[in-house]
Amino acid sequence: MTSERSQAYGRVARTLTELGPTKLLPAEQESLREAADTLLFTEDAQDDAAVDALRNARAVLDHLVDADRWTEERAGRLADDLAACGPLALIG
Repeated sequence: MTSERSQAYGRVARTLTELGPTKLLPAEQESLREAADTLLFTEDAQDDAAVDALRNARAVLDHLVDADRWTEERAGRLADDLAACGPLALIG
């Protein structure tokens, strides 16, 4: 784990704390938090759990944008922070 990854995790945690209760359903919060946790502790970019976690988080964020609950900009920032929690090769 690098300091950049832990800082990204902190940004995700802050976003979920600040916006979660008012802008996310409990299942959405849990999915995004679980993705951040999984990504942070993954060292192997080929780890299936990490790839799935990022894919699931992006699906949640896409749904939030499609439902006009979040802006693309807000979802994009969180997606970038989530990806930055994991190994560099997962970003993309």
